[in-house]
Amino acid sequence: MEQKDNKKYWFKAKTYGYGWYPATWQAWLILLVYLMVLAALIYIFETDIEKYLAFYFIAVFVLTGLLIYISYKKGEPAKWRWGKK
Repeated sequence: MEQKDNKKYWFKAKTYGYGWYPATWQAWLILLVYLMVLAALIYIFETDIEKYLAFYFIAVFVLTGLLIYISYKKGEPAKWRWGKK
């Protein structure tokens, strides 16, 4: 596959299905930050989760959307794959 703007992809396309996996230290750092923020949200809201459940789900939705957006912009072109051709 051709690379966008002659840059190295941070995320490589999965061999089967749709999506990406981390391929560089930058991608691993993005994934680590994502997991740390998720853990922080759980820690912050665990004491009164019933009161802030809607905010928690919105925050997780936005955070996951941001991860997908970064993967899309810094990864190989997205398309359905089923093995190597």
